[in-house]
Amino acid sequence: MSKLSFPKSLPDFQRMFPDDGACATYLEGIRWEAGFVCPNCSTAGEPWRFAGRPGVLRCRSCQRDTSLTAGTVMERTHSPLSTWFWGAYLVSSMTPGMSAVQFQRQLGLTRYETAFQILHKLRAGMVRDDQDRIGAKASHVEVDETYIGGATKGEGKGNHHKTLVAGAVEAMQRSKADTEGKAAPRRGGRYAGRLRLSVVPNRTAKSLRGFVEASVAPGAMIVTDDWSAYDKLADRGFQHLAVPERGEGEVAEEYLPLIHLVFSNLKTWLLGCHHGVSPEHLQAYLNEFAFRFNRRFWPFNAFRSLLGIASEKSAPTYAELYSGEWEHPNLANGS
Repeated sequence: MSKLSFPKSLPDFQRMFPDDGACATYLEGIRWEAGFVCPNCSTAGEPWRFAGRPGVLRCRSCQRDTSLTAGTVMERTHSPLSTWFWGAYLVSSMTPGMSAVQFQRQLGLTRYETAFQILHKLRAGMVRDDQDRIGAKASHVEVDETYIGGATKGEGKGNHHKTLVAGAVEAMQRSKADTEGKAAPRRGGRYAGRLRLSVVPNRTAKSLRGFVEASVAPGAMIVTDDWSAYDKLADRGFQHLAVPERGEGEVAEEYLPLIHLVFSNLKTWLLGCHHGVSPEHLQAYLNEFAFRFNRRFWPFNAFRSLLGIASEKSAPTYAELYSGEWEHPNLANGS
């Protein structure tokens, strides 16, 4: 996939993908970098192609047809490949993200349900199954948890039905060369590296330590508050600094500024772009936020990355999205 170019602007996208045929060629390059190999008989070689069916390749040896979308988030889609490519481009390159209503308008889709399903399938493709754990090259990793949710009507005062989300973000250190001759850098020159987000059932040691062990590389330095659930992290092979906040903002700003900033931006994005999300779909939105956050320095390269990940994933059907049968990957995507 690294050999494939990617669009760096809207005119670039239009030039590269003028029709379904161009999209099919690109998708084929993602799935078979070294050339087509028949999934049925394992024969390598140039397949038969059909002008009227750009998404289908026929093996010259066994004569079996292979769909380019089989085994991807686009499998059995009734939408043209060009619609999926437009969708992937918009989702990966638009900094604020897109709601399903905006997505429907931009792509000229007649049904909201189609836009909603395409977006969720693309979100499923934002999680790489073989993602590595973060923190190995960072100065340390900030870990904390927050509640996502808001006021609900008809259930009295206060907030109800909140969902607990755990987060871990790398604290990277700018070099002296990057800060020399400039104003004093914020947060001591620290900036956020890669991010992991996950819905967790509760604040118990089992849930939070499980999240940390799945997200952070062994031996990494981890900074948390002094919640007792994090007490045994040192016994699990991590270096651990527990900081008592006691409601003091200065302490949080000194030791956990990055993860708190991430949570603030996450909540603003969920409310501003999507006007809140339901708990059963929250992990999908966390996946999108983390995918976008981890590629914020390379937004257009994210398009190629998204198609590459999505070409190796299965995704929920529309019925599964509402039946509760589909389970999103446990952790939001990283590198």
